[in-house]
Amino acid sequence: MRMVISPDRFDVIVTTNMFGDIITDLGAVLQGGMGLASSANLNPDRTAPSMFEPVHGSAPDIAGKGIANPLAAILSVAMMLDHLDRPTGRPDPVGCAASAVEAVPTNTRLGREFNHGRCGPCRP
Repeated sequence: MRMVISPDRFDVIVTTNMFGDIITDLGAVLQGGMGLASSANLNPDRTAPSMFEPVHGSAPDIAGKGIANPLAAILSVAMMLDHLDRPTGRPDPVGCAASAVEAVPTNTRLGREFNHGRCGPCRP
């Protein structure tokens, strides 16, 4: 209930996998929709791999339609790169992700303008 009423109170939530799935979906909807949220399952002591993914998964129902919004995937990659040790002098992954996010046009479902071929610096 508190997460719905005032989600800004929470910075990190530690829970079991089942409740984590439920809370991740709830948090995604609170921030604008399942297609916008990134997530990470971290192993802080690095004895096993950590996992980073968009909350929405692979979204096969919209595959090939040119309407998928890559923001969640971009932000998941930024979290992964931030978690990994990077060599000195390399660009900040979070800053790079912020630049990529700014380059993504409006999602088709929201504004009918998104097209994979017009993704700013990601253009093929």
